[in-house]
Amino acid sequence: AVMVALALFFGHRNKNKDIKSKNKVLVFAAILINAVEIFKNVLFCIVERSPFDWLYSLPLFLCSIQFITIPLAAFSKGRVKEASLDFVFIFGMLGAILGTYCAGNNYSVYPVLCFTNVVSAITHGTAGFCALYIHLAKMVSIKRSNCHFTFAILFSFCIAAYIANLFLSTNYMFLMRGDGTPYDIIYNLVNGNPVLYPLLVVVLFIVYIIVFYYVFYHIKNAKNKNGAPPQGKS
Repeated sequence: AVMVALALFFGHRNKNKDIKSKNKVLVFAAILINAVEIFKNVLFCIVERSPFDWLYSLPLFLCSIQFITIPLAAFSKGRVKEASLDFVFIFGMLGAILGTYCAGNNYSVYPVLCFTNVVSAITHGTAGFCALYIHLAKMVSIKRSNCHFTFAILFSFCIAAYIANLFLSTNYMFLMRGDGTPYDIIYNLVNGNPVLYPLLVVVLFIVYIIVFYYVFYHIKNAKNKNGAPPQGKS
């Protein structure tokens, strides 16, 4: 509720302002999401008395990619900025929903109001806020020419996550198992096949991006058609 309310407020307030003014909100969000995550990792390293505890909190989940793409959207320029804005817009809200309402893997292990879940809610909520804000503030482009950047970002993280999983016995990107998330449906369908399961997870990412682009352009074209002036008039 806070995420949506803030996005509506800042999005509508800044939609007609210059890009520099719009960007200030993303700068603050980029600093917030990374500051909270860094604080969590440092604290866990101290509590667990393990200087390598951060290896198990690398930004290699689908939601964690926003730790990198939101700063890129806030601080970069040109096509990198456009592609980053698109990526945050495409995956930000999905990550927010999966990381809060659908986070059965968190709520079945930890109390709802505990440090881990509160931090998770802040980071996932910030990603969702940025996605809504980018749309409402008219910063999104969703250009077909930038589509390959979206796939490149996603595939790069998938490869890095899979390698980390093999060496650290982790489950980044949920490429090894579902762990109480909706991915368990896919995991159970293929009986945990170590080849089919991660491939289907990646295929789901691809399908989601394609469907997102299709729906976005369908809605955009419908709006343009409905908003077009009558024939014969300027």
